[in-house]
Amino acid sequence: MPDSVLRVSILRCDATKFALLREMMLEAEADLRPGIEAMPGLLTFYAGADEATSSLINTSVWDTLEHARQLDTFQPMLDAGKRFVAEGARFERPIMHYTSLWRFGPHA
Repeated sequence: MPDSVLRVSILRCDATKFALLREMMLEAEADLRPGIEAMPGLLTFYAGADEATSSLINTSVWDTLEHARQLDTFQPMLDAGKRFVAEGARFERPIMHYTSLWRFGPHA
């Protein structure tokens, strides 16, 4: 599927806030998963944490850019973002949407 879209949202924070924000990300799954899984076009979704850079990501793969942009207006995601910012998170903006050029691996 070479024309899939990879959506990447990056959150950065001070090292002193990393553990708290990581825990918040783990807890956010319960609120976010049902609605995101129900969205048309979702192929896969990952949340990740990198303590070395004090950053967390949400990365998802979608069948079209239009479908990827559903997260722009998904209220539970917007509400979660506000809670993260209130605790010191800094989101990189704009959110990036990459058109896939190639892929490989067991799930390709």
